[in-house]
Amino acid sequence: MKNWSDALGPEKEQPYFKECWNKVKSERAEGKTIYPSQSDICNAFKLTELSDVKVVILGQDPYFNPGEAHGLSFSVPHGVTLPSSLENIYQELASDILGFQKPTNGNLESWARQGVLLLNTVLTVEQGKPNSHKDYGWVTFTDKAISEVNEHCEGVVFLLWGKKAQEKESLINKQSHKILKTSHPSGKSAENGFLGCKHFSKTNDFLISQNKTPIDWTSVCR
Repeated sequence: MKNWSDALGPEKEQPYFKECWNKVKSERAEGKTIYPSQSDICNAFKLTELSDVKVVILGQDPYFNPGEAHGLSFSVPHGVTLPSSLENIYQELASDILGFQKPTNGNLESWARQGVLLLNTVLTVEQGKPNSHKDYGWVTFTDKAISEVNEHCEGVVFLLWGKKAQEKESLINKQSHKILKTSHPSGKSAENGFLGCKHFSKTNDFLISQNKTPIDWTSVCR
């Protein structure tokens, strides 16, 4: 079984990736504030090895406000106010998963360590400017990561929330994996399908059917 180093190492040698990485570094050097920190850009891959992936939750680009982004989709570090999308995720969990009570923190690392790949399709953003790095080359890189999960893992649940995430459906073999789709959890979009979708219990039902250990979604409550 490949690990991320094997799967993405050659991709990092591609000219487009080096150009993207160096562009972000140079913009930091010029004084622009870019999130997350350079050391946190690839946290999703550090915390969830390719061979351990059970679930993929796709985000768009990182949070663009100070202190929020730390390299995991929808997650924020301890001590940071919950963004609206994460508030709605917790609201849905409270109605879907027995024993889930809204946590005071938004750090989802405990999910990542259980095999939930919390992947943004764009890995950096300039402060206060959403989608500012969408054309830097990150999408090519994260598409490769999704394709590697599709090819080398079995029975993965892909949670595709919102139009942007659902554009990745073509990269996924529906015969090998489970796809769950609904609206994005941010703001009013959450009321158009996300709230009430029961994706978390459905995810665990599928994992159990594949003889895999379900995700302890309540781990963020402790």
